[in-house]
Amino acid sequence: MSTHPLTDEPAAPAAVLAVDGLRKHFGPTVALGNASLHLFPGEVHALVGENGSGKSTLVKILSGVHRPDAGAMRADGRPFAPRTPAQALRAGIDTVFQEVLGVENRTVLDNLWLGADGLLHPVSRDTVRRRKAQEVLSALLGTPPPLDTPFGALRLSDRQACGIARSLLRDPRVLILDEATSALDHDTRTRLFSLLRHRAAQGMSIVLITHRMDEIREIGDRVTVLRSGETVGTLDADWDHDEMIRLMTGGAHLVPDTVRAAADENTAVGDAAARPVVQRVRGSRLRPDAAPCDAEFRRGEIVGLAGLEGHGQDEFLRLLVGHGDTEGVVRIEGGEEHRVSGPGKARDLGVAYVARDRRGESILPWMSVLDNFAIATADRDVRNGLLSAGSAEKRFGHYVRRLNIRYGRSSDAITTLSGGNQQKVVIARWLAAGPEVLLLNDPTRGIDVGAKQDLYRLLRELSQAGLTVVMLSSEVDEHVELMDRVLVFREGSLAAELGRAELSRERLVDAFFGGAAVTA
Repeated sequence: MSTHPLTDEPAAPAAVLAVDGLRKHFGPTVALGNASLHLFPGEVHALVGENGSGKSTLVKILSGVHRPDAGAMRADGRPFAPRTPAQALRAGIDTVFQEVLGVENRTVLDNLWLGADGLLHPVSRDTVRRRKAQEVLSALLGTPPPLDTPFGALRLSDRQACGIARSLLRDPRVLILDEATSALDHDTRTRLFSLLRHRAAQGMSIVLITHRMDEIREIGDRVTVLRSGETVGTLDADWDHDEMIRLMTGGAHLVPDTVRAAADENTAVGDAAARPVVQRVRGSRLRPDAAPCDAEFRRGEIVGLAGLEGHGQDEFLRLLVGHGDTEGVVRIEGGEEHRVSGPGKARDLGVAYVARDRRGESILPWMSVLDNFAIATADRDVRNGLLSAGSAEKRFGHYVRRLNIRYGRSSDAITTLSGGNQQKVVIARWLAAGPEVLLLNDPTRGIDVGAKQDLYRLLRELSQAGLTVVMLSSEVDEHVELMDRVLVFREGSLAAELGRAELSRERLVDAFFGGAAVTA
């Protein structure tokens, strides 16, 4: 090991990737103004910032998709300027993006080795590649699907795991995970982080782009924060939560102060318990061997659904919209109970559901921004037997202002929007239907802090106007700062209920593992 010439102390390792003063314009828009990043061998380096902060542009430059207008990049001390993704790969830099990439009608094995030879051809007879693929996929998934399974038949988390496994099989010097963990379930993410620690110990450097503070805390060695296209700070592993949020947004909390104050006021109102019940679950089972669930939801409250991934909260939310054992699920209107017997009946009864898998279940990627918004309420835009685009535009404009949706033209494909703005369009679609109960399945997954805060403000505003919101979230801080109360699920059953006065990070996480004193 080399030493410092004056102090005889070990010299700092040379950066495996050094970015300094990077600039990038798209027409008049400044995507990067002064971005810097220094990545060292064997470290997990988190890169965070709001949408529009420049993260995606920086990653695309490093990946060879875009070229910078100015600035310097060096890999292992040598100038680095990839013009194509293939050049970046040859330099040892591989990127896994948030959107799941794969060929649905080819096998899992084919997808894992996709592009390895510059061609798309079956590798089923290659025993060495089959063995390597099995090893990596088993390490990620525990019990992986058969390698000959069609890729399109996999669930979302497993498809994303295959994309990550594809990059791990290439064994790059630098692995960039661009929101690639957002679709993973809890157990797969835990196994991935174990794998990443092992690879980092062997010298691999990892750039982790995520909006989840718990992920950064769990695995990040350092954190670089971008804001408005500029690097505003790099923090060590003992970073302070409030400082991180302040660097990204100028504020100290995930949920804005006004929204948190409104939540405190909402639960402090003396007649909160006297508000009418709008939906009820009695005796429904999420799984055959689980205890029956009982729960009520009142007008104007925001209720969180929490728990470790796969412990029943997703099944419960789907139960409310008419999937599963719906015998005991009722919607209450004017004192009359109506069974929620299926999704169609739920919609008729004023229950709207926003799915977790935005690309697979919510957006129609071949359609425009406006069409994606209007599809659930197109009947309101009929004039003289014809659809009126002007009517849809007017209704859309209302939600553009309320949700702060950013887009070019409403006729643009929805895939031109950021993930956060796509999600806002989907939520606007169902709000336009005028629901009494809004069910949200992890709606802030993979969107930036600014987009989250826009959504938090709107949800609190709507709840104050009488909308009941039931929201599954995988973020602890979201539950603690936003919800009026939280239902915690464990092993397929409703295990605990925490009121706002009882909510804290420690109490909620304790409940995940069966330690909460307050039971449902």
